[in-house]
Amino acid sequence: MGKPKIYKIATVVALLLIISAGAWYAVLPTRHKAIVKTTLLQKTGIVDGDWRVSDATKQYVMISPTFLIDGIYKSMEGPKASNYVQLSKDSSLLWITGFHVRALDAKTKERLSNDFICHMNVDFNDVNYFTNFGLTDRIGKQYPRMTSLSHGLEDFAFPKGYGIPMKGNDWLLVTTQSLNHNLPDINQLVKHEVTIGYEKSGGIKPLMTRTVFIQLPYDKKDPYKQPLDPASNQCIPVETKNHSYDDGHGNKLSGHWVVPPGRNVYRSSIDAQLQMTDSLRLHAAAIHVHPFATRIALFDRTAQRPVFVSRIVNHKDRIGLTKIEPFSSEEGIWLYKSHQYELVLEVENTTAIDQDMMGSMFLFFYDAALDGILNR
Repeated sequence: MGKPKIYKIATVVALLLIISAGAWYAVLPTRHKAIVKTTLLQKTGIVDGDWRVSDATKQYVMISPTFLIDGIYKSMEGPKASNYVQLSKDSSLLWITGFHVRALDAKTKERLSNDFICHMNVDFNDVNYFTNFGLTDRIGKQYPRMTSLSHGLEDFAFPKGYGIPMKGNDWLLVTTQSLNHNLPDINQLVKHEVTIGYEKSGGIKPLMTRTVFIQLPYDKKDPYKQPLDPASNQCIPVETKNHSYDDGHGNKLSGHWVVPPGRNVYRSSIDAQLQMTDSLRLHAAAIHVHPFATRIALFDRTAQRPVFVSRIVNHKDRIGLTKIEPFSSEEGIWLYKSHQYELVLEVENTTAIDQDMMGSMFLFFYDAALDGILNR
């Protein structure tokens, strides 16, 4: 076979591969397109793909790789990046006291709108963490997420005198994701600056985290069927692959669902997620919701009153969250083992189309068992 013919065949094969790749990319959801695009841009060096880390006194600061914002990216859809970090190189005890995330212009490093921040998650290795403190019975009991910041709650600190203890050389996984609800015609290079505040001194009381979130049932045989029966308490999931759960009886639940135009209230029990074996004293809560949420409450069903209410302020002139009210208390509020609890989320979708929604809390309780271990 002559070289001209080989070149022709190679050209045809290359064209077919390009066409196939383009067709495959075209049918991907926005979330997966962002993953492919971000990986390609960073691997080819077109945008910066490295994390920048500095460890100042009492602050561990990271700057993410560059994210290209080139269109609308709703919640959970934008370019993202993850990084494993150690707050120190030795096993000395540190106390995490707060978390912060900022959006920066990738070129000038000037502060940008928080509207470019979807969320920032901090996960920990529960096997190492609990083994270090002799609490191996806690391993695998809950998804090991320490906390999450999100659009509307970009700064969160524990009340004075409280923190999360950890060995300095334990690993944390930090993931940050970008967002853009309002600017379809945009080409903006964005970075996220993530800060973890910590103390080295003692005299701090330990907190443990519990993640709770609204889960609503959906029809697993026909999940996108509309309209819903108002009496069914069912939802339309955004998708059935992510944030989809089983209630233990073969029924499907979604933690990421569709909200129609207008006002609605969503609620679900969190007793299984709390895993309370004894009464606990709550000192802080970080809240995660999506735009159009207006209020979320941790509700005591037994006492028929809210434990606390987080008020949520939406932008008036565009889609987005101006402020999510966290909960913080040095005194604390008791949650009782004998009581039942739920999350209650109020939503007002002011647009003419369906929107997506989540409602979750990262609850921080005084950890009496760990306090006893640290002070014995």
